[in-house]
Formats: sequence, C-alpha cells, structure tokens
Amino acid sequence: QVRLVESGGGLVQAGGSLRLSCAVSGSTFSSYGMGWFRQAPGKEREFLASIRWSGGSTRYGDSVKGRFTISRDNAKNTVYLQMNSLTPEDTAVYYCAVDRNWPSRDYAYWGQGTQVTVSS
Repeated sequence: QVRLVESGGGLVQAGGSLRLSCAVSGSTFSSYGMGWFRQAPGKEREFLASIRWSGGSTRYGDSVKGRFTISRDNAKNTVYLQMNSLTPEDTAVYYCAVDRNWPSRDYAYWGQGTQVTVSS
C-alpha cells in the first residue's frame, strides 16, 4: 500500500513563494517517479512537474517552467515543489502522485491534496 501525504500549502501574497512537500511511504517501484498536479475550481487537473526517483530527471509543464522546481530527498522519501513568483492564477489544490514507470504518466497513487491560495 502506497501512501502520500502533502503539506506546505497555505495563503501567500502575489509574488511570494511556497514549498510543498509530499512524503511517500509503502511499496514503491524500481522505475517510479513522482509528479505534482493542481486543480482549480471549474478547471481540469493540470500537470506541473515530475521527477524520476532514481537519477532525478525532471519534466515540467509549460505554465510553470522557470518558476517551479521539483526535487526529492531520497533519505526522507519526500518530494518537494518549490514555487516562486506566485500569482492568483496559481490558486488551486495541489496534489502529488506516484508514476509507476516514469515517464509513462502511470499515476496510480495520489495524495489528498493541499490548498494553495495566492492573494492579489
């Protein structure tokens, strides 16, 4: 059983930064990776970034390139999303997920989400 717990969301002013964390526990896969997504009210879920757990290769969605950075801490089994230069358009619930065979986007396990609200 894979369990993911996100943290780090909250309220921030436009132009500010936040760092989200996603702690992973349970069984994992040799080629797995982690991804971050978000979903705003009335909008579809949006891919933000992903990272291969072994080696650290990364991919980013176009809307966050240059502003968001994904990283991982192998010892802590935690993946992070550093978010800079936030705007009100970044307001959403942010989710992390496990890709069982990165970069296939086989996201089989999801966290409960953490709310990020950016005020203008």
